[in-house]
Amino acid sequence: MSQPEVATPADFPQIRDLLEAAGLPTSDLDSAQPEFLVIRVGATIVGAGALQISGPVALLRSVVVAAAHRKRGYGEQLVEALERQAARRHIRQLVLLTTTATAFFERAGYRAIERDSAPAALRQTDEFRSLCPSSATCMAKVLAAAT
Repeated sequence: MSQPEVATPADFPQIRDLLEAAGLPTSDLDSAQPEFLVIRVGATIVGAGALQISGPVALLRSVVVAAAHRKRGYGEQLVEALERQAARRHIRQLVLLTTTATAFFERAGYRAIERDSAPAALRQTDEFRSLCPSSATCMAKVLAAAT
């Protein structure tokens, strides 16, 4: 099984295509500059996920696996790798918004929180302010310190 790796600029067209195919926001990718990890099968990116860091917290965003490659553990691999990356960067809390993957993130240890209780820096992102509907579930996870 492929391991998550840091995305390169050449990967962004494939990442954007994956996100758009899944109905996930892409309009702020250039301005927000989230840090992506990808999973490849051969030369094809089949999964991606990103951190949008703001001080000691980060938005976990754009976690996507191509439909033909779901149910193979790629999503879990991506989330675990992003959590390790965040912990190494001394990020203490990850927050996300989801309209379709609440159960997936609950299994990964995320818990629903009130959207208004998310850190102010994250509430100012385009993802919070306009891209994700108010009906999206806001979830958070406190990370253990990196060892």
